[in-house]
Amino acid sequence: MLRAGVVAALLACSLPATAAETCPVFFLDGTQPVLSNPKLRGETVPLCFSAFAVLHSGIARTPLYAAQSLTRASVAAARTIDRVDAFHDEDRLPATMRARLDDYVRSGFDRGHLAPAGDMPTGAAQAESFSLANIVPQDRSVNRNLWAGIEEAVRRLATERGTLFVVTGPVFSGATVTSINGRVLVPTDLFKAVYDPRRREGAAYLVPNRADGEWRQVPLVELAALTGVDPFPSLSPTAKAQVMTLPEPRTYDRSRERRGEDPLTAWLERQIERLLRSLWRELMRAIF
Repeated sequence: MLRAGVVAALLACSLPATAAETCPVFFLDGTQPVLSNPKLRGETVPLCFSAFAVLHSGIARTPLYAAQSLTRASVAAARTIDRVDAFHDEDRLPATMRARLDDYVRSGFDRGHLAPAGDMPTGAAQAESFSLANIVPQDRSVNRNLWAGIEEAVRRLATERGTLFVVTGPVFSGATVTSINGRVLVPTDLFKAVYDPRRREGAAYLVPNRADGEWRQVPLVELAALTGVDPFPSLSPTAKAQVMTLPEPRTYDRSRERRGEDPLTAWLERQIERLLRSLWRELMRAIF
């Protein structure tokens, strides 16, 4: 059945984008994020998928953001879907504006999702998430560890709160930005902005795209200045100043749960390992 869902999603990629018909559900108050950095505005194309929407940049050949509405029910449904990798070019984009699968070959970077495969409530939606229009070059260690923990922390928060609006995107900062294959820009950082419409509070995770980076919490009111993207433009400055405390990144290991291991114990073990690695780095710096 999952194979059929993959095929259906790939076929759907040949259809034109239908932003006016389906995308507003993924945006807070139906309002798309605003690009406050004029350098990001050229050659952009909005694309809609069944469980998320993206704004793609033909300059970066990456998405500039992915928007989602996560609910308790959608997270529960996503837990039942086995992952089937199906990375593919996005045929709705002009060939000159989109990334290709060969761009990532021997690049040294992971193909990092903005809208996570683990958030997708159906097999077909998960297959859509593997479109390169939803992918950025991501440091392998970050993608598989810290970023995976952030994605899981947001899923758990959605389960607790009921509904969250989430906007995820790359940051390109500094005088020079590197690229892979001379075509696809590599983000210097990534952000994941979260807003709870019931409690009227939000915040964002900001993570350097490098192995030794640590995450930090950023108020929504400051995010646009730091990233060039205002994820929730319908909010007033006062509303953006209402800051939630984001949960500590915490990964979800389905295999451990199947073996009967306590998820909290597993999480504590990972935090201890992370602390020990940090202490070891500080010790090496002090010695050398």
